[in-house]
Amino acid sequence: MNIIGLSGWSGAGKTTLLTRLLPHLRARGLRVSTIKHAHHAFDVDKPGKDSYEHRQAGAHEVLISSGKRFALMHELRDEPEWTLPQLLQKLTPVDLVIVEGFKRSGHPKVEVHRAANGKPFLWPDDPDIVGVATDTPPGAGAPPALPLDDVAAVADMMLGAAMDLPALLDRLAARGA
Repeated sequence: MNIIGLSGWSGAGKTTLLTRLLPHLRARGLRVSTIKHAHHAFDVDKPGKDSYEHRQAGAHEVLISSGKRFALMHELRDEPEWTLPQLLQKLTPVDLVIVEGFKRSGHPKVEVHRAANGKPFLWPDDPDIVGVATDTPPGAGAPPALPLDDVAAVADMMLGAAMDLPALLDRLAARGA
């Protein structure tokens, strides 16, 4: 299982690029999963549904299953937020995991940058950024840069820079992450 991230400021187009990359990567025959970091409280369940009531009543985990899909919700309650390594080890093995967010984690990442967003590039302060998908030149000393709209080239960059899970776990452990 190989891991690569998409990193960038809110509004840069990470999700837009990811939703264009996924069909492209699947067409290449790859099984791809994603991990998305949220910076705020979120809920995937609705009040009034049995699964919501189970969780609200104190269940540690609630697994919902049907003939089409299943979802596992794990309540942290007073536990600290899980780290990226902990989350990665929960996934069913696939060819590629794309991590959206977790921009402070030490996994390899492709920065998504859009000039209209008005934010600075992340790459000067993040040595784990291995490439940039952008609509503007990233400046001297930048990692390799590609146009945001060149999905095939961005996919190639991501596949070339992805790190296998055991190597990534070793790298993060060595950094104390």
